[in-house]
Amino acid sequence: MNKKYSKPTLIQGGMGIGVSSHQLANTVSREGGLGVVSLTAVTVSFLRRLMDKEEDYLNACEGFIDPEFVKEVTLKYYGMKNNEAYQMIEMPSLNPSAFFLKAMVLSSYVEVSLAKKGHNGVIGINMLEKIQIPTLPLLFGAMLAGVDYVIMGAGIPIRMPQIIDQFSNKEKANYLVKLNDSSQPQVTYEFDPNDLFDLEPIEIKKPKFLAVVSSLTLANYLLKATHKPDGFIIELPTAGGHNARPRGELVFDETGEPVYGKKDEIDFEGFRKLGYDFWLAGGFGSHEKYKEALSLGAVGIQVGSAFAFCEESGFTKEIKEQVIKQVLEDNLTVKTDFLASPTGFPFKVADVLGSLHDDESYQKRKRICDLGYLREAYEKPDGKIGYRCPSEPVEDYVRKGGNIEDTVGRKCLCNGLVSAIGVAQSRASIKEKSIVTAGNDAIFIKRFIKPGNKHYQAIDVINHILYNK
Repeated sequence: MNKKYSKPTLIQGGMGIGVSSHQLANTVSREGGLGVVSLTAVTVSFLRRLMDKEEDYLNACEGFIDPEFVKEVTLKYYGMKNNEAYQMIEMPSLNPSAFFLKAMVLSSYVEVSLAKKGHNGVIGINMLEKIQIPTLPLLFGAMLAGVDYVIMGAGIPIRMPQIIDQFSNKEKANYLVKLNDSSQPQVTYEFDPNDLFDLEPIEIKKPKFLAVVSSLTLANYLLKATHKPDGFIIELPTAGGHNARPRGELVFDETGEPVYGKKDEIDFEGFRKLGYDFWLAGGFGSHEKYKEALSLGAVGIQVGSAFAFCEESGFTKEIKEQVIKQVLEDNLTVKTDFLASPTGFPFKVADVLGSLHDDESYQKRKRICDLGYLREAYEKPDGKIGYRCPSEPVEDYVRKGGNIEDTVGRKCLCNGLVSAIGVAQSRASIKEKSIVTAGNDAIFIKRFIKPGNKHYQAIDVINHILYNK
């Protein structure tokens, strides 16, 4: 890879909650790629790492625009773990406290700052449009840290280019949040950074915006907006995490996975005619697929699962070792679960021993919603706004007006995914079990593992994919 190119040929994908860690993004960026950190629930992982006295996170706060708030958050959270249990953290809402707003800004600032530390490469953030309420403060914090690229999928991110413009000009921005059970389908959420910080002495760089799409139709729709994306990441359904729903009639195979058909095939000729840069994602973690992507007109590829279990990723050491063991034994499967995610999007789950990969083990877990990143806003009969999640206790969800059918098979991704990166909550001395998400390509990571080894590094992935080493 030529490090002088402004357009990276290799994007390391955003994965899970903290799997795309600052350590991984930093390493990929040093090698000339676009290293990406996931901002999903980053405030939870940041504050819990402060509770665990992780000094890297504390030190990265030093350059933040509001040193008085850094003192406040440090006093409240640093080392303040209650035996094995973490302190409760405010859940995202349309009426957050000023403290939580600043904490969200600080958490994304720290993650991006650590990813950018010690090199001159480019760093991106990955966000999910479906998780709407935290979007604005998290984006602003990343921009304070000088993020170079913003990547968003799991929805229709049509407002993001305009919001990026507004924040780069130190202006307020608003986001349309879906509102259920209401005559108005959306409610406007406004964020003005000037209400929280003195922005006068600083400059805010405008990052590039790449929209994650699964069809030419969506790309064309996004290009009709006044503020347009700078490019596209075209994601195939083999990618990990959340996937687009199949287009047309919903059909399942014998294992219960959704079937993607001809309507889901990508019109590459149509994308080439758009004249915008695009990258391909979902099953491109090999040198052959990289060359294929270039031949189809792509600038390059986005790769997630290939990096997911390398030494630098955010997964715990135990999960990495278990996954690699199962892969070397040809005993790992990845399933597209249409019910697992409270968002309603299909979600990839790997059957890692000891994790919550199957319904039987998950049924033993007592339902609880105490992180709240996948909650949906709804209008109560009295006109006030409430929040509910299909994976919370069934009786609570139904009492809030939710349909009981929507609770079937829903898993608490918030707790399961933060557990997978080593910050699991403990309840009555019992730790939350992990949920491991990965793409179909995860079963092929043995191509990066040298003979006799049971681990691999990010550089092994880069060398194989780009240089066939």
